[in-house]
Amino acid sequence: MPVPAVTGDILRRLLPIGLGTLVVPLDSALNIAFPAITAHFGIAFEQLQWLIIGYVLTYGSLMLGVGRLGDIFGHALIFRAGLAVSLLAFLLCSLAPGYGWLLAGRVTQGIGAALVISCGPALLTAPFPEALRPSLIGLYTLCFSAGSVLGPSLGGWLTARFGWEAVFWFRAPIALAALLCAPRGGPPQTGRREPFDLPGALLLTFATASLLLAINRLGRGDWLGLPLGLLGALALAGFLYQSARTARPVIALGLFRLPGFAWANAANALTQMAGFAVLLFVPFYLTGMARLPTGLAGLLLAVSPAGSMLVAGPAGWLLARHGARALTLAGIALTGLGLAGIALWGIATPWPFLALALLLHGMGLGLLQVSITEYMTATLPRGDRGVAGSLAMMTRTLGVVSAASLFTLAFAKLESQSGFLSAFQTSFALAAAIPMLLFLGTVLPRRR
Repeated sequence: MPVPAVTGDILRRLLPIGLGTLVVPLDSALNIAFPAITAHFGIAFEQLQWLIIGYVLTYGSLMLGVGRLGDIFGHALIFRAGLAVSLLAFLLCSLAPGYGWLLAGRVTQGIGAALVISCGPALLTAPFPEALRPSLIGLYTLCFSAGSVLGPSLGGWLTARFGWEAVFWFRAPIALAALLCAPRGGPPQTGRREPFDLPGALLLTFATASLLLAINRLGRGDWLGLPLGLLGALALAGFLYQSARTARPVIALGLFRLPGFAWANAANALTQMAGFAVLLFVPFYLTGMARLPTGLAGLLLAVSPAGSMLVAGPAGWLLARHGARALTLAGIALTGLGLAGIALWGIATPWPFLALALLLHGMGLGLLQVSITEYMTATLPRGDRGVAGSLAMMTRTLGVVSAASLFTLAFAKLESQSGFLSAFQTSFALAAAIPMLLFLGTVLPRRR
């Protein structure tokens, strides 16, 4: 069956959505400014973790709820609200007089990110025929990958030229331009407006935030994670109870009984958890063990998101011919191969082999993101597109937070026993085993 072409007129209509989406992955510019931030505010390096935790916990816990708000009140309205909140957050962060103000700005930025990315895929696909959906989701992933590629290099140049504040304020004009040009569509024309399950949304937000923070704390050896985990579990039980007795919950629990739905969410979380090991440990290998110049190290690290960009365009064509499940399995396998290649790195590994492993890793995650978003969007009803896009991003966030907590703890223990290189190789062997076992555990039973 031929795949409909994405015309120039369609691309012009999608440009504001892509531009607005770009402000979220451009947050990768922040990491390079960490030394300047610690020096400016006079804080210990360990305190920087709250810049990440506050941001990730906020958008990770809000996404499903605000995605449902988009389905009720209109995806364009929620998307534009996200751009406005993001614009305010970038200004708050860049003008922060103290570290506490910077953290408050980061939480505000997390709210804006949740509003933007929860409704981005729905806003992108809703006005166009369903046959175009895979190609449009591929374009959406392309925007995300482009931001991840551009962020570190832009962040380094801006910090050196203008100071750490620039990694925030340079996104304000982008958010403003997207806000001025973004679609102004109203709520869905479905007759009577559906109710919003506020108790369920609040319980889900509290449960997600508590469980993510519990994973983070336990991963760092802080036993405060146990009561946080218990609170999160109780809130999750309350959400399940509320959803079962509500006619229109935030997400219909019956979806998880559909063939493959629970597997797709689990596969996304586990593969993203394994893949995040690259951002955790590879920078230290490149600058420390491999002794590469900072510029070359940055270019090599950008090979992974460049791999995601490389496959994002053809992914729509592949989805139309082979389906989301096949592409998901291909993404899992490529991610595992890339991680296995990184586990083989030594002191004198040539840089082309380094680049090849990172390229496979990035291509795998790119295929996974496109296929999971397509699967969620195709499985949920058209009126739940905000929830569909949010669910794909939330399971990704769960994997990232788990990796940042659990892999860091495991690496620290291994390094204390056997040194950096051995800990690095063992950590990536363990990371590669996760997608490889997931792939084999899915494919082999089906073949038998």
